[in-house]
Amino acid sequence: MNLDLSGKNALVCGSTQGIGKATALELAQMGASVTLVARNEQKLKAVLEELNTNKGQNHNYICADFSKPDDLQAKLLKATKEQSNQYHILINNTGGPAGGPIVEAGIDAFRAAFDMHLICNHILTQAVKSGMQAAGYGRIINVISTSVKQPLNGLGVSNTIRGSVANWAKTMANELGAYGITVNNVLPGATNTIRLQSIIENKAKKSGNSIEATAAAMKSTIPAARFAEANEVANAIAFLASPAAAYINGINVPVDGGRTKCL
Repeated sequence: MNLDLSGKNALVCGSTQGIGKATALELAQMGASVTLVARNEQKLKAVLEELNTNKGQNHNYICADFSKPDDLQAKLLKATKEQSNQYHILINNTGGPAGGPIVEAGIDAFRAAFDMHLICNHILTQAVKSGMQAAGYGRIINVISTSVKQPLNGLGVSNTIRGSVANWAKTMANELGAYGITVNNVLPGATNTIRLQSIIENKAKKSGNSIEATAAAMKSTIPAARFAEANEVANAIAFLASPAAAYINGINVPVDGGRTKCL
């Protein structure tokens, strides 16, 4: 099986923590040169130091805020010109919208989430598409949520925006497949990240239960009886980014320990 990414350049968003960081580390281990993207420059520099450099790789970073799509676009275009990079792999990944019932969500919450997720994904895809097409190799992987298949209680804005991203991705897959570019979605379930800890703490506070009891109740809904680790989700992303996954296109891949109750 060909999992070698030597000579490939990868743009990994949200790569200073959690699934994004784990993905950047895995792609670098497979031979890719990685461009990290996040808003905290100090954290970007720290992750840069951790990346594998045994295969002649050239890693770098772009400091950009996904809540400001125009800023992201300007910095991406500037970095691309300066570094003369042709990207073969794009990992669209950013933090999820705040939780809460959909009936209580303000209009601005939907707009902000739409910009951070769908609009920024579109900006990034348009920036890398031509290079992928010229190379005859492209992997666009969107880290979304199992809510695409089964909406999650208490995550009204997230359920809505994640669904729109999934349909955007499927449309892109249909249009770009003929150029050797695949577009797929990875749907993490409950993953041991800072975001999950925040969700557990909020649930515990609202229910009056302890954090430990709340976490145990969440684990009881998962056939695997545990939360995922970030590197386990990263493994699925990295496979889809590899040459071995060339004929996998336009699909949703749950990485949730079996929690989602539909196929």
